[in-house]
Amino acid sequence: MKRIQAQQIAKQYGKGDTAVTALKGISFTIDAGEFVAVMGESGSGKSTLLSIVGTLNSPTSGRLTVDDIDVYALGKDKRADFRRKSIGFVFQNFNLLPYLTLAENVMLPLATVREKRAKKRSMALAALARVGLAEKAERLPSQVSGGEQERVAIARAIVGRPPIILADEPTGNLDSKTGKDIMGIINGLNSEGMTIIMVTHNPDYAAYAHRLLRVADGVLE
Repeated sequence: MKRIQAQQIAKQYGKGDTAVTALKGISFTIDAGEFVAVMGESGSGKSTLLSIVGTLNSPTSGRLTVDDIDVYALGKDKRADFRRKSIGFVFQNFNLLPYLTLAENVMLPLATVREKRAKKRSMALAALARVGLAEKAERLPSQVSGGEQERVAIARAIVGRPPIILADEPTGNLDSKTGKDIMGIINGLNSEGMTIIMVTHNPDYAAYAHRLLRVADGVLE
């Protein structure tokens, strides 16, 4: 179980006259196994919110708890270990390393896992199979399409079987047909029990979610 609770999360960048307030005291609860879409205009604070939930960006104030663990009260190493075990990330720009094969890219989150390389490779191939790319495991990112690169990004996110997936505009660089294919995969992961939190501009894709969090000017509408 991974229940997420945000309590009065605020985030300010900079200080003094140049300070920018991205979030202004946001609170919500996401239960294990939910699929939640986050929408809002550019600059509304939704990506900042996702990065805080992902334990990548400390809030200026407020608490984020996951199963009653105050994640920002953890030391840096323990927080990194928590993130590795609990959260998978899917980004709009794929963030694949061009000189590594698809399988090697998917293995990256397992770098600190104490397993033999053969076991890690087996896990990567299973994740690629889950997104329909097992037969292209030895190709480089430049040798597959944009939609296939996003599938690799999803495989990388799920290779360690984390209970929570955070997706930041996962269909943003894809055509509508490919976007629907990706949404089908994400929806399938949710049906298998993974908690999904997805930032999107597309109301058709937000409709896949169980509910919507709409962010405007750093607050929930």
